Amino acid sequence: MSTRTTPTRTPQDLDDTIAGEIGDSPRRPDGTLKVRGEYAYASDLWAENMLWGATLRSPHPHARIVSVNTAPALAHPGVYAVLTHEDVPGRNLFGLKTVDQPVLAEDVVRYRGEAVALVAADHPETARRALDLVEVEYEVLEPVLDPESAAHDDDVPLLHPDSGDDRNIVRYQPIVSGDPDATADVVVAETYTVGMQDQAFLGPEAGLAVPGDDGGVDLYLATQDLHSDLRQTAAALDLPQNKVRMTLSGVGGAFGGREDLSIQIHVCMLALRTGRPVKLVYDREESFFGHVHRHPATMYYEHGATHDGDLVYMRAKLYFDGGAYASKTPVVVGNGTSLGTGPYVIPNVRIEGWGLYTNNPPCGAMRGLGAVQPAFAYESQMDKLADALGMDPVEFRARNAVRRGSVLHTGQILDYPAPVAELLDRVRNLPMPTEDSLDSDVRSLPGGASNTTRRENVVRGVGYSVIIKNVSYAEGADDYSTARVRLEIVGGEPMAMVHTAAAEVGQGLLTVQQQIARSELGLEKVTLHPNDTSVGEAGSSSASRQTYVTGGAVRNACAAVQERVFARVVERFGPGLGELSLSGGKIVSTTDGVLVDLVDLLGSDSVDETREYHHRRTFPMDPTTGQSALVHVQHAFSAHRAVVDVDTELGLMKVVQLDCAQDVGKAINPEAVVGQIHGGSAQGLGLAVMEEIHVRDGSIRNPSFTDYLIPTMVDMPSMQVDVLEHADPHAPYGVRGVGEPPTISATPAIVAAIRAATGRRLTHVPVTPGHITGIA
Repeated sequence: MSTRTTPTRTPQDLDDTIAGEIGDSPRRPDGTLKVRGEYAYASDLWAENMLWGATLRSPHPHARIVSVNTAPALAHPGVYAVLTHEDVPGRNLFGLKTVDQPVLAEDVVRYRGEAVALVAADHPETARRALDLVEVEYEVLEPVLDPESAAHDDDVPLLHPDSGDDRNIVRYQPIVSGDPDATADVVVAETYTVGMQDQAFLGPEAGLAVPGDDGGVDLYLATQDLHSDLRQTAAALDLPQNKVRMTLSGVGGAFGGREDLSIQIHVCMLALRTGRPVKLVYDREESFFGHVHRHPATMYYEHGATHDGDLVYMRAKLYFDGGAYASKTPVVVGNGTSLGTGPYVIPNVRIEGWGLYTNNPPCGAMRGLGAVQPAFAYESQMDKLADALGMDPVEFRARNAVRRGSVLHTGQILDYPAPVAELLDRVRNLPMPTEDSLDSDVRSLPGGASNTTRRENVVRGVGYSVIIKNVSYAEGADDYSTARVRLEIVGGEPMAMVHTAAAEVGQGLLTVQQQIARSELGLEKVTLHPNDTSVGEAGSSSASRQTYVTGGAVRNACAAVQERVFARVVERFGPGLGELSLSGGKIVSTTDGVLVDLVDLLGSDSVDETREYHHRRTFPMDPTTGQSALVHVQHAFSAHRAVVDVDTELGLMKVVQLDCAQDVGKAINPEAVVGQIHGGSAQGLGLAVMEEIHVRDGSIRNPSFTDYLIPTMVDMPSMQVDVLEHADPHAPYGVRGVGEPPTISATPAIVAAIRAATGRRLTHVPVTPGHITGIA
């Protein structure tokens, strides 16, 4: 007999007494539970008779598996199952866009940390000890570690010989517009590099799988895309999708790191094998090995301009290290090349992008997918060009900025507002910090409370940046979401329930869905069904897309509910009622006023409608020229100004102020919008001055929050945020994606400020004290 559990979150768990429509800033329905520590995250799940899972991982970045002996581990007391690739019921491969990653390594391991075997035991410590008893014999192979060699060197061994490519190339994408051999009066060129960044979400990968009486399995988990997980997991388990039921649990952050599978197939395999619920939770070190990271990149940029300051041409080569498996590398290359010119009009462009297989840790989605790396390069180039021309860097940017009607280097015409020059002007005009900080509390100085900085060595620098970022899926993807809305009378009051599969990962999507339903249906009480796979797809909570597409789906479903309600009114009262609307639980007519209460109209009946929202069609880039009528459905724009104090002798730095101006189209929840801009800016600050996964010989050297540093409250400066609302006519309510753009623009602005203070070239992020002092 299987043991079932219930979803960690039910409609009653969330606060459905909160009011607030579009344009308001209501409290989050999950906020009180989270503040009190009562909210159930995926790692808090528990079920009666539960076992614990654990994963054995490869100690080598590249090796052939000679043999695996599970008998000693299986004989250990308390161990219920030990599984290898031979125990995968269905397809031993998965992947987001390219199905190339084994569920459990079969004949070869391609990165250090790759999953080789699974254990289920009655205690987590027993499971970990059993891993040590699994005997694996490896033949160590020479790893492929340099992405440029992987792209061009015929002697480098193929890591995926069945991929159909004669080199280790996941995707190559050139874009050519105008005259790629154009010349100019003033030319600047530089090589830029971006380190590997981790999403650093606080909630580790976790899930609970419960075997079902029907031979299927129920999985409660933290993820960004329930239906993508469902498709890949069902194929590996050799089960129809209706027998793999997934419910979203509490998600402790994501930022792209939960788009790829981690525990999903593994924990389900263990539950189905043992016939008991199995919980699998990564510790922090395993989390570093068990999820993808931001692609490190090497970028060669050259720009040419006239003496008057008009951009003439740009040539660039971008190399993205995708690591052992494809994951989101094809998208990173597409975004990197299509956004690689920045928000500027450049008549002549040749840009080439490569995404490569190596034996380094796998890389995939992270906030700002594919746009972060080139933004650091092209914004550094803008400062370099402005300096060569003797121009103000803000004025130089504004002179060359795109605007509505501009043609991008892909051939796409911007047919919506593109207020780049306005953003620059607004962020420059925000009040500057005073110089008092140099004489104030020592904690405000570089070095902070350690009291290492002498005030006479501190120099202040100011830097600017402005960026472009795509919103939603692109290049021909049918990007859509599904929403179900039910209107009924509960406890004598009209109530709407919204049901989607869209993942709430901390961005505030729960609140947005409630606000839209309240606005469209004229109700105060809106509750939320647990997010699960019993409703249609919502896609991933990524690409700053969920308010756009899931918000559109909720609006469409509400409109369908409203239409059915109005049909009942007409049936009861007859035609000629004028225009009808819902307000305060009543049906109101423009000719007759209040007609009837919903309570009286519906009685014990309910109105239930499911609708999808699809954004307008996009088109792939031509594989040779990169041209496309509409690569991206929407672009977002963000500008930052950074003020940084630098101790030029010690190489220490302190970001004093980090201001942002961003166009959000329409602020559905203004306070949440500002919060997203703060959060994105914090991750951009991390990449600028502290966050980097150090990889040596294919192995991560700092897989902990002791050695991988992320910004804290002490590191974050004060911020002024100027929110613009230039509605996109193609988007529901005119919205524009919010979460990713500030992450992208914060990094180059901070580095520009450090350059201004030090005079150093600073071509790598994160910037370290060694870069500033010249030691590195």
